[in-house]
Amino acid sequence: MTAADRQSSPAAERNRQPILDVLRRVLPPAGRALDIASGSGQHVSWFARHLPGWTWQPSEYAADTLPSIAAWSVLDEADLAESPQAAVGTGPLANIAPPLQLDVCAAAWPVAGAFDAITCINMLHASPPATLPGLMQGAGRHLARGGVLATYGPYILDDEPLAPGNVEFDRWLRSERDPSWGIRRLADVAAHARDAGLRLRERVAMPANNLILVFEREGS
Repeated sequence: MTAADRQSSPAAERNRQPILDVLRRVLPPAGRALDIASGSGQHVSWFARHLPGWTWQPSEYAADTLPSIAAWSVLDEADLAESPQAAVGTGPLANIAPPLQLDVCAAAWPVAGAFDAITCINMLHASPPATLPGLMQGAGRHLARGGVLATYGPYILDDEPLAPGNVEFDRWLRSERDPSWGIRRLADVAAHARDAGLRLRERVAMPANNLILVFEREGS
């Protein structure tokens, strides 16, 4: 894979550092992470560069994005210039595994072993409703005890009005992309998490009316 295979998302460029800042705080120094809905691969590449104690397994439902994810895991001189503080060199990042095709709604995910963290960025509002219980049940199966699931995106809060920008975004998702898509209620997300043995540990306000929800797996 080369840089020509890379897809690019302006939103990923904007939010990768604020998300990384939260992950640095809520995650331990080292562990094994599964990234769900890796998209272009920009996020997981950024996290791997700046969290070298973690190994990352990227995944994506859409098979045609896998080459982009793989390409972002191979760094060039431009990448190093962009993040000179990261203790990496050019070439493949040693702490990213080859990307997997993964459907969160499947009864079995194509991964082995327990993960200390699962990240899921900008998926729940841009996918069918069944992905919400699918994500939570899968996280319940594959997180180690005490492991965390961190989801990022906009959510509807029962006690706060939806920001005007998110109202328009929700309308656009449903009318222009898919009628089943749309911003999910935080209460529904938390309820599905509880059903899977996860508790909502923290809610972090993020730029552009987004949130990071940090869930922790309970039980044995």
